[in-house]
Amino acid sequence: MSEEPPTQGSEEEKRTEPLLNRIEGPQDLHELDDAELQQVAEEMRTYVIDTIGEIGGHFGANLGTCELAVALHSLLDSPRDKVLWDVGHQAYPHKILTGRRDRLPTIRQYGGLAPFCSIPESEHDIMGAGHASTSIGYAVGLKEAMRKGIGADGKVAAVIGDGALTGGVAYEALHAAGGLQTPIVIVLNDNGMSISPNVGALSRSFNRLRLNPRLYHAREGVEDRLTRLPLGMGRRIERLGPEIKAAIKAYWAPGLFFEELDLAYMGVIDGHDVHALRVALTEAFEAGRPVVVHIHTVKGKGFAPAEDGGLASMEEWHAAKPHSIVNGKPAAAKPVPVTETDSPEGIERLEKPQPAGSPPQYTKVFADAIVAEAGRDHRVIGITAAMAGGTGLQKLADQRPEQYYDVGIAEQNAVLLASGLALQGAKPVCAIYSTFLQRAYDQIIHDVCLQQLDVTFAMDRAGLVGDDGPTHHGAFDVSYFRPVPNVVVMAPRDEAMLVHLLHTAIAHDGPVALRYPRGAAEGAALPAAPELIPIGEGEVLTEGKGVALLGYGYGVAVALEAAAILADHGLQATVADARFAKPLDGPLCERLAREHELLVTIEENVLPGGFGSAVLEHLEDAFAEAPSERARVLRVGLPDRFVTHGKPALLRAEAGLTGEAVAERVLAAQPFRQPVLG
Repeated sequence: MSEEPPTQGSEEEKRTEPLLNRIEGPQDLHELDDAELQQVAEEMRTYVIDTIGEIGGHFGANLGTCELAVALHSLLDSPRDKVLWDVGHQAYPHKILTGRRDRLPTIRQYGGLAPFCSIPESEHDIMGAGHASTSIGYAVGLKEAMRKGIGADGKVAAVIGDGALTGGVAYEALHAAGGLQTPIVIVLNDNGMSISPNVGALSRSFNRLRLNPRLYHAREGVEDRLTRLPLGMGRRIERLGPEIKAAIKAYWAPGLFFEELDLAYMGVIDGHDVHALRVALTEAFEAGRPVVVHIHTVKGKGFAPAEDGGLASMEEWHAAKPHSIVNGKPAAAKPVPVTETDSPEGIERLEKPQPAGSPPQYTKVFADAIVAEAGRDHRVIGITAAMAGGTGLQKLADQRPEQYYDVGIAEQNAVLLASGLALQGAKPVCAIYSTFLQRAYDQIIHDVCLQQLDVTFAMDRAGLVGDDGPTHHGAFDVSYFRPVPNVVVMAPRDEAMLVHLLHTAIAHDGPVALRYPRGAAEGAALPAAPELIPIGEGEVLTEGKGVALLGYGYGVAVALEAAAILADHGLQATVADARFAKPLDGPLCERLAREHELLVTIEENVLPGGFGSAVLEHLEDAFAEAPSERARVLRVGLPDRFVTHGKPALLRAEAGLTGEAVAERVLAAQPFRQPVLG
């Protein structure tokens, strides 16, 4: 019996089904022609707009990379061939094309897709970094290993934005690629933006290339045309040698910066034309040497409010908050404010809205406080590394621009700039997220602390930041500052103490590390004027007996919550705010250890090397000759692993960093006779 032919309806469905629905992996792109690939890119852009507009997430950068992701995966055999997405906040199209289309609605949610590339999540995610400027270095290492016969050989492409190219480590990698002649393709995705508009001379250079249509074409033939100039000029140029020819070419043509590093240059290519991208990329992969393919894209492509509103609108739509887009258009504005901002108007506005009258954001409190400090003292200068809005320094930039610097995505240079300012008598405040300040650790030690320079490190997003996950959690700063000599390490328990501690840090003659968490503060009344807090002195908030809860920073709020729960069980706990992890308030720690049976330290930092370790180390020394006279110590903090992404409340519950969890551990430790060291 012969099979029945397909019905007319099924054929019609096949013809009208979106091409994107047929893409289960990169290999499915290989059989499509340029027109079909362009269609896939456009369908993917619509899918991103509809999905991220509903659930929230990184937005504008992903709309700009749809054609690029399609072009790369249509030419490469991933994962044998490697595509490295710098930062990864523009890799949603890559995730869609590599078998994760149906899971995109879970991105950034607890248990869902990671916000950036993640090696455990997919074999197509070659690197799991969430910090900028690293993809070229990865690419050089990958390809050099291949050249040595280690692992399977394949093509390697690094995608890096012009914003990420402000980071110095990217230039170190370009230097290595040119020197080694590593055959990789570097796609410079140039949209004039990172989160905020880019700054610096290189950004201005890229902007000139974008705006000059005469420079859109490849430079092949420029040298030949120079030698054909009339009246004997061409022959003279030929005799003058390559230096003169290169200088003349540099005046007329783009890319000489890269070519001087022995990197071939192609561009500027329309990054929204799949055919043009495929032609350029094919030539680049066949070159057998390092090639920079300079493409121009639009951040927010296909979404009119971002695309047509200029840089300000691109910045506003760097990320979309949940339910912000309906039927491809911005949803009607709601009067209730959101609880989080990570750019001037909304990179991370992804938290559930709070009622009016809620406590202010820690970032806003810092912003107001540093503007006030700058008004009192012209030597106070704010420095940011491309995060003016996220750190709160945009207000300083607007009101006192002469006391503000943005160095781009270059944390090392931010610290060095602060060092130079401090050497001349200024009072620089480096406002950098805890996770990003890790990138400048050598400068912290060598250029600030070793020389005892008067630099304040204001570390926003200390602790668990939520949806951005392990690449962005500020989990290590207490541990990486504590071993460094000459630095004061402090943290406020609430917004009022943040105002006082910032004032104290600026007044202190020497390096200070000031950490504070993401999100809403505790609701404390802000002081009319800041006060100086004695360096290294904690504060007892409530007196009790049996158990003492010693909090550091956010740990104080957890301690107070735990004390309230313990009171319901008939246990009156002492609660103290350490305020300083270095220098530690030794007399306070000794008193608490001597007068109680159990001392609990609470911090939102990893336990190894953290605040609790400092307390334990001090007590071991102080009671070395009479260890039985001190309390047992229970340390509460973040576990010795990378915490996943999700809402901060969920993550703190998972890590046991809640009042309820602390109270349960205290009750389980009764009658406090067994050692409980963490």
